[in-house]
Amino acid sequence: MIRRGLQVIARLGHTSALPGPSCVPPRLDVASAYSSSTDALVSRFCLEKEGLKDYALPNASWCPDMLSLYHEFLEKTKSDGWFKLPSFKSNQEHILGFKLPSAFKGTSDKKDGRICTRSIPAEGQGYEYVIFFHPTEKKSVCLFQPGPFLQGPPGFAHGGSLAAMMDETYSKTAYLAGEGLFTLTLNIRFKNLIPVGSLAVLNVKVDKIEDQKLYMSCVTQSRDQQTLYAKSSGVFFRLPLEEESPQ
Repeated sequence: MIRRGLQVIARLGHTSALPGPSCVPPRLDVASAYSSSTDALVSRFCLEKEGLKDYALPNASWCPDMLSLYHEFLEKTKSDGWFKLPSFKSNQEHILGFKLPSAFKGTSDKKDGRICTRSIPAEGQGYEYVIFFHPTEKKSVCLFQPGPFLQGPPGFAHGGSLAAMMDETYSKTAYLAGEGLFTLTLNIRFKNLIPVGSLAVLNVKVDKIEDQKLYMSCVTQSRDQQTLYAKSSGVFFRLPLEEESPQ
């Protein structure tokens, strides 16, 4: 399935290679992506869902730095244009009727599918995080507290856990900023280790949008900005949804 999906991306990115008449997928309207369409995406993504647990809410495991910065950003949602993103265990729970293109249909019949950053349900043991998004500035801040199940070197978070957290923050930002769905590239330069149970702040922004690609960057650091944990860049691709597919 992965090979088939990559072939789809390749076809959509290089339509001139297709035999027969040229089939050009819908292109990302930059003007639209930077105006009302973003507001519509945010409003759909942030719907309150009865009966679903929002994992991006404080719990007893949160360290004082994470809790206090969470409340600082919560205040900013009232007047500064920020939105707190809910975080359910599955991305499908965010948007009613959300469907991937047919080439990416899953074959598993498992009912309890989870995104990897919500795969450890015990509070404080895995990924504790919350993402705030600013629609006008096309940027996000993720407050990330790695638990002991994410340990690499003794007492410190595994580098892969930070990579997953970056990718998750990128993906939410890319979707809300321009309907980006798939990671094309992710490049990371690690600088320092993150102590387990401490707060790392991921600052993600959309640098530019060209055609169907969103170019993004991330700086991860301590709350006081004195310790740089990592820098990264990523490119996301917006696939046309099924109803938009070329005929």
